[in-house]
Amino acid sequence: MLSDVETAAAEMLQSGSEAVELMLTLLGSMVLWSGLMEILSATGDVARLGLGLRRFLAPMFAGIDDEKSWSAMSMNMAANVFGLGNAATPAGIRAAQLLAKQGEAGARALAMLLVLNNAGLQLMPTTVITLRSAAGAAEPTDVWLPALIVSLTATVCGCALMRLVNRGGGRHG
Repeated sequence: MLSDVETAAAEMLQSGSEAVELMLTLLGSMVLWSGLMEILSATGDVARLGLGLRRFLAPMFAGIDDEKSWSAMSMNMAANVFGLGNAATPAGIRAAQLLAKQGEAGARALAMLLVLNNAGLQLMPTTVITLRSAAGAAEPTDVWLPALIVSLTATVCGCALMRLVNRGGGRHG
């Protein structure tokens, strides 16, 4: 029979082993999707995605005409929509830097970008599915529909609130 100290030591070693295994699983997923984002960027597909998003999102980002800003925002939003938060971070930082230089329109666009990022619209919650798979879930993808509904609802509410704030700011300021 193991003593409490031996049991605790064995559990710590087991937990450490499981943590390393989980880290490698997530790292593999992140490297795959980050690499895909880089390939899409190098082939110009991100620019095409940016044009598509720009047509749809232009009213929410009024006054932003800078192509570099749109490219960074597009990469950031595309990565987030596919549940790749870590891959989205560099593009999000770049977008924030570019938008910060564009005065009032840039500040409003940056606020909207932050709302969209934090609302977390995800068509495919890749990281969550990877975590569930690594944890041995029988159906790791069964969170897809609930995640889509919740993230879509949060995004719509966030956009509606930003619209109210922007309208309210115009009347009072």
